[in-house]
Amino acid sequence: MDNGKQKMQELTKAELEIMQIIWKLEGEFIVRDVHDMMPEPKPAYNTVSTMVRILDTKGFLTHKTYGHTNVYRAALTKDEYTGHFMQGVLNSFFDGSISRLVTFFSKNRNLSVQEADEILKMLDKK
Repeated sequence: MDNGKQKMQELTKAELEIMQIIWKLEGEFIVRDVHDMMPEPKPAYNTVSTMVRILDTKGFLTHKTYGHTNVYRAALTKDEYTGHFMQGVLNSFFDGSISRLVTFFSKNRNLSVQEADEILKMLDKK
């Protein structure tokens, strides 16, 4: 999706809710599959269909058409999107500094000793 020429857009809250379902589906799907997995109260089927088409237009999905049915697939994984999103947060709010990010969470989220140790172990692996 992000081939260097085009900047990946950020998902809206509604788009992210639909993408979370799509990533759980892990493969090809039709709009009905997404609608069926949505929590109650479910939005109208046409609303979900419109959102899926928007995600396709934005490049988050790809599709094939069989007769009158579009079969969709995620164009990027949840990890790919999360990495892009978190890099944006890191750059926008913490000047690209992981230590500032960790300091922020340790001050504002009551980071446990176990969580801090896990972060240190992950950083040591890098």
